[in-house]
Amino acid sequence: MEYDTLTESEWDELQEVWDLLEDGRLEPARTELSRLLSRRPHHPDLEIVEAALLLEEGQPRQALEALGQAERSADPAVFFHLRGLARHDLLDFAGARKDAEQALAIRPDMAEAHDLISRVLEHLGEWELAQTYMESANAIDSERYPLPLELSDEEFDRHVEQSLRELPAPVRKELDQIPVLVEPLPRREALEGEGTPLAPDLLGLFVGRHLLERSQNDPADAPGVIYLFRRNLLRACHTPEELAREIRITVQHEVGHLLGLDEDDLERWGLA
Repeated sequence: MEYDTLTESEWDELQEVWDLLEDGRLEPARTELSRLLSRRPHHPDLEIVEAALLLEEGQPRQALEALGQAERSADPAVFFHLRGLARHDLLDFAGARKDAEQALAIRPDMAEAHDLISRVLEHLGEWELAQTYMESANAIDSERYPLPLELSDEEFDRHVEQSLRELPAPVRKELDQIPVLVEPLPRREALEGEGTPLAPDLLGLFVGRHLLERSQNDPADAPGVIYLFRRNLLRACHTPEELAREIRITVQHEVGHLLGLDEDDLERWGLA
């Protein structure tokens, strides 16, 4: 199918949508993009932005579908990168790696593709090569891709212990019955589900039945567990102070799940 190129004014409008996405303003970005799509339905250069927006909205399957109509977009490097992101979020790490490599074959200085390969390689267990790509992303764009905080396992565990001691008393009380365990990254089986998988870069996870689902027949010694994922936390934080704060927030968030709160409840309680 042939598509007419976007007009200069339409490219300007599209850039405004990208700018809104960059600022995290998803609702106005959706409004502006919908207006463009009503005039140019299924245009590949608009479907690229649609996919980027869907990824920000946590809908990687729909993003992958949108990208199926975007192969003839004006920027194939962005196409491959976004498809790699969607596959990463759907736990197709081999496919994500291939797409990111395709993006870099087109644009070797694409920092976000270096970063994506780095994250994918960590899940594939190729830690040394992951470090190389991570450093490349940082060398190209240190502001957007700062190097993760460097701490030994022992130092990280001390931060966890200190952060747990500083939690509010009601939260600490709930932790008396469930362990908090640290793992390098979430295991694949913990991320998989019937619908969209959990994000591979999540910081923590409660596994078990929340209190509202418990019955007197449940084993008393198996209430559940809260996991903290060291590598993802170190990527998200750049100072020990940020790490301590993020650990507290993550544990409180997962205790909220233990109590049976959904994401909307957690946001109202300030635990999202």
